[in-house]
Amino acid sequence: MDEPEEPLCSARGCSSPALWKVLWNNPRIHTPERRKTWLACSEHRSSLASFLEARGFLREIEPFEDHDLN
Repeated sequence: MDEPEEPLCSARGCSSPALWKVLWNNPRIHTPERRKTWLACSEHRSSLASFLEARGFLREIEPFEDHDLN
């Protein structure tokens, strides 16, 4: 049986392991309590968050743990 793949950073072209959850929503189409998730490595955490923050979408950043996906 194959090992499950390690969750990776959501930044384009990045293959580093995910260490952070960047939680966001688009208030024009999502309810206030809804959270979408991008995963981030330490290197891309701030650039992904800045992209979302500039659009008013960033809600929170939390540490990511593999059990978060279950």
